[in-house]
This record gives sequence, C-alpha cells and structure tokens, in this order.
Amino acid sequence: MLEQTLRAYLSSKPEAIEDYPFGPDAAVYKVQGKMFALVFVQQGECRVNLKCDPQEAMELRHVFDAVLPGYHMNKRHWNTVRLDGSLPPGEIERMVDNSYRLVVNGLTRAQRRGLALRTGQSFR
Repeated sequence: MLEQTLRAYLSSKPEAIEDYPFGPDAAVYKVQGKMFALVFVQQGECRVNLKCDPQEAMELRHVFDAVLPGYHMNKRHWNTVRLDGSLPPGEIERMVDNSYRLVVNGLTRAQRRGLALRTGQSFR
C-alpha cells in the first residue's frame, strides 16, 4: 500500500483527525483525541504504528516480516507495520480497522454514543 493511499484510508475513518504533535514528519491519526495510528518514515521507508490486541500483535509479528513491535510505543499493544508491499491485499486495512475499533471501544460510553449519533454507525 502506498503512503498516500494509507493516509486517505486513515482519514476516511469516522471523525478521524490528522495531527502533527511530534513535528512535520509524523502524522498522528486520532478519534476523540485518542491516537489510533501514527505514520512516519524510517530508514527511507513509510511505516505505520497501529494499536492491536496483545495476543494478535504477537501472532502478526510471527506471520509477517513487515510487522514489528511498536516503534516508540507500548510494544505489547502496538505494532509497527512496514509498507514494503509484502502484506497480502487488504491486510493493512484490516489492521487499521482493528486499531480504530480498539481505540473507539476504549472511549467512554458517552463518547461512543455521540460518535454513533454523529456518524450513523454503531460502535461497541
């Protein structure tokens, strides 16, 4: 997946906001002020940090060489994914969807309810 395609997909998530709190080289994607993705370039390669269930995070690291422990993140709950073209089609999107869902599920009930009302989607 190309960087611009990834950024467009991240921005398409309901109420996703792109922010640059760490400077112009690291794009943070948030929902309700909580980060669900961080896009950056390291060693000339685009990478994205995504939140993940700890068990699944370990499994993904064993299955895919492009999935690493989260760079500058809690390595138990975050993975860094190298956008090197080695992942099967749809896998990065699935990981993004999962990260977004985990973050939304961690919001307060009132925040989730407001998000659902504003977007017409159900969040549990």
